[in-house]
Amino acid sequence: MTLISEAPVLLSETPSEQPRRKIAVPLYVYSGLTVTAIVAIWWLAARLELVSPVFLPSPNLVAQSAWSLLTVGFVDSTLAEHVVASLGRILGGLLVSILLGVPAGLAIGTSRIGRGILDPIVEFLRPLPPLAYLPLVIIWVGIGEASKITVIALSMLPAIILSTAAGVRSVSKDHLNAARSFGGTERQLLLHVILPSALPAILTGIRIALGTGWSTLVAAELVAATRGLGFMIQSAAQFLVTDVVLAGIGVIALIAILLELAARALERWLVPWAAEK
Repeated sequence: MTLISEAPVLLSETPSEQPRRKIAVPLYVYSGLTVTAIVAIWWLAARLELVSPVFLPSPNLVAQSAWSLLTVGFVDSTLAEHVVASLGRILGGLLVSILLGVPAGLAIGTSRIGRGILDPIVEFLRPLPPLAYLPLVIIWVGIGEASKITVIALSMLPAIILSTAAGVRSVSKDHLNAARSFGGTERQLLLHVILPSALPAILTGIRIALGTGWSTLVAAELVAATRGLGFMIQSAAQFLVTDVVLAGIGVIALIAILLELAARALERWLVPWAAEK
């Protein structure tokens, strides 16, 4: 008697039946297509004169104006001089806000007394637009560079304080208890446990603060400025030189993107464990 195996025979799948792997399109492709589409629509609208050239100059004219800013300049300064002036104010305001904001955030996150004292000040300052306290800063500080850096620093300060405080409150209790069990002092806990754990949140706050600082730059450079990208844009807007306005906006956006990339690179270097998440 012949025994016939009833076990099913596995047939190999044909290539057409095998699951196809989806090829992931890099994100920069989508970004490039988006920018290309926006420029194409802009060029078409200017070409067909759907909008007056006074209000919407063509991309070619804006590119020519950008080149003229590089070589000739505008309002008695070249583009490089305007960029250096604005970067000095932004970085100066950022330095002041870090020196004040990180200790204040640590105090709010680690101490009930510190939170009780500083939290009302932060919540009062956070929703205020820079133009609201700009006249008061001029009265107190004057119309020099100090007033511009002060306004920019005040606009950056809440983001850094709140991010630092949030980072401190997110520190693992197990890590703190383990450090205390090994005899760690409060100073050692702050320097070797709390601050490193809160560093990713602090860096995120700095990135947010940079965006706020750029948005405040135009308002800050309204005060007796003779150089700066915000001053250049405002001067061009007064004479309806829209191509210079658009070129200045493009330069601000480009610098902001470069600073964001630099901040991300710094984050990957200082806190690689957070960047990998």
